[in-house]
Amino acid sequence: MRMTVKTRNVSRGAGLLALMLVAGPAAGDAIYDGCIDKSDGTNAAWAQCGGDWLKREDKKLNATWKTTFAATDGQTKKDILAEQRLWIAYKESACSFYANGDWGREGQVLDYAACRAGVIAARTKELQAYGDFFQGR
Repeated sequence: MRMTVKTRNVSRGAGLLALMLVAGPAAGDAIYDGCIDKSDGTNAAWAQCGGDWLKREDKKLNATWKTTFAATDGQTKKDILAEQRLWIAYKESACSFYANGDWGREGQVLDYAACRAGVIAARTKELQAYGDFFQGR
């Protein structure tokens, strides 16, 4: 079946929408939202709120990783470790376009933190599902 330009554009648009839903900025957690609300509205304050949020997400991720990794052995242990290393490389480059300056300071201090926190939270959820599977065998 040959796709027309219009069909390709619709498919591409649907793919971009799906990507935005998965990797787009996440809604803040309650602590982040409270921090933003109580801040003086400066970029420095917002950056601090975002940095703290990322630390919380990293802490959850690391705890989940330890539990999930401990539930593996043999080839699965090697495979999940290789996957995590690849994911870390992805995480380090994910959302960088928000931080590059093209989206202004708000992109750097609000959108970047939200996007990165969403990426980390999604991986935490994946690892939790893996852990549930590994422990259920």
